[in-house]
Amino acid sequence: MSSSKEKISKPPGNKGAKARYPKKSKTPSTVLDKIVFAVRALRGGPKGSSRPAIAKFLKSEFDQDNATALKMALKKGVSSGVLIQTGQSFRVADDPVEEVVEEEGVEIDDTKLGIGEATAADGDTVTVSYVGILDSGYQFDKASTFTFVLGAGDVIKGWDSGVTGMKVGGKRKLVVPSKFGYGKRGCKPDIPPNATLHFSIKLKSIK
Repeated sequence: MSSSKEKISKPPGNKGAKARYPKKSKTPSTVLDKIVFAVRALRGGPKGSSRPAIAKFLKSEFDQDNATALKMALKKGVSSGVLIQTGQSFRVADDPVEEVVEEEGVEIDDTKLGIGEATAADGDTVTVSYVGILDSGYQFDKASTFTFVLGAGDVIKGWDSGVTGMKVGGKRKLVVPSKFGYGKRGCKPDIPPNATLHFSIKLKSIK
């Protein structure tokens, strides 16, 4: 369906996110200042935001598309104590860490294990095929090829956690509670408020 990628690629909680950059600050000028702005705007969770997500934000908001400058600024930010790095994610050192409440999570059922050594992790660009249905059995979405950056906030939270750890060729069934999907708002016209989502996913590639 024509709206399938719109639904998956625009999860609640990320749409219209506003930066928490101090109001009195001038428009960020250095690459590091822009990274700080991006991390605060993206609000990627306790670990911060991934390098690909930051790069994407800088390109769209500041027309900044220099991989070398980004790498150097991230390194400078970490060494100077402005940023804290966890894996390939970065957060602002002085900002409070968002509390994670461990409640009902995403149910994962590996129906077929993939092959190879590589496993999908935050920052990887992954391509999947999938089918999504509601509790009623109604199929609200499907795609034979869908590509996104894992852990970057490109998709609903249930996908970021549910696809992590998969290998190429692997198949999974996910049961995603509404708070990790589209929450109280749902996604009209096919996904009602507070809907539990069921996905069958196959991982086609990792880059």
